Amino acid sequence: NASLLGILQHPDGTVLKQLQPPPRGPREQEFYNKVYDSDCCDRILLELREYLPKYFGVWSPPTAPNDTYLKLEDVTRKFNKPCIMDVKIGQKSYDPYASAEKIQQQVSKYPLMEEIGFLVLGMRVYHVSSDSYETQNQHYGRSLTKETVKDGISKFFHSGYCLRKDVVAASIRKVEKILEWFEGQTQLNFYASSLLFVYEGSSQATAVRLSDVTLAEKRGVPKGLLSGGDVLEYNNNIHVINSTENGKIEDSVSKGLSKFYALHKKACSKRHHSQLSLKVENSEQDNVWKSSSCITQEHLNGNVLPQLEKVFYHMPAETKESANVEVRMIDFAHVFPSNTKDEGYIYGLKNLITVLQNILDN
Repeated sequence: NASLLGILQHPDGTVLKQLQPPPRGPREQEFYNKVYDSDCCDRILLELREYLPKYFGVWSPPTAPNDTYLKLEDVTRKFNKPCIMDVKIGQKSYDPYASAEKIQQQVSKYPLMEEIGFLVLGMRVYHVSSDSYETQNQHYGRSLTKETVKDGISKFFHSGYCLRKDVVAASIRKVEKILEWFEGQTQLNFYASSLLFVYEGSSQATAVRLSDVTLAEKRGVPKGLLSGGDVLEYNNNIHVINSTENGKIEDSVSKGLSKFYALHKKACSKRHHSQLSLKVENSEQDNVWKSSSCITQEHLNGNVLPQLEKVFYHMPAETKESANVEVRMIDFAHVFPSNTKDEGYIYGLKNLITVLQNILDN
């Protein structure tokens, strides 16, 4: 299935996102080129870079020079047990040039988009209690209503032991920065674009990160994005395959990637586009959430909290202070020049901040 989109993980800490068919792929490439143009002196675009994955141009495999990949920073790379959530932002997930059919199709996928302003496309949460990941695909997000969206999103911040309020607070600050950028610009409008949230799920993350010894091993692992199966899919256009073998970094990266590129093609052809979502191949972990022993808020008020804090927050104050959280804008196949504020995106951001704030206050 040649139109299936994928992400290959490169040993150098980048990911390769296959360009979508025209006009979407070229539009996304043009967007990255514009924002990361070395001659760019537009303050708005220069600031926007802070909120995107870094862009390293395009790459084509020697074996298939017509297939183009965007080479992007792997935002999950610095994490030991990355917890990942992909949230589509805006009131419309179709762009101004969409056909009536396309509009109908997009609206029917999630009729609440207009009212809620965002949609959870998938999430993957590490549970300390069971040392396993719980994943939710796009059907999970589409099942959320105005009443249940707060609980639906709070699940992303729950470690199996406790609600990571530090992460919620840090996420709010990051989303607020992106909102400020949107409030100050009238040159771009974003449709069907997402925010990628990543935070550290492991309680020993600091120790692991400080030890360079583990770097070599960590490079051999596609940053926790894979567990058991060899393919993790998230969002409607992201697909990861490990591009190192047995943790050894290939001598010739392009030789190695050509080989994995072929594997990747094979894996893609087995899957149908509509099934792409944030899910690990073997989903026996789907029930972890329900079965994990959740410590209730009442218990936390008693003696358990100090104990837990010893376990979880035995790390340098500055790490604790600003929880290790990334929030980046991704997916730019539907970005258009504009002369007005992006009200639909702003509406979605504000509502998302409200929901996160409610999670924090409750």
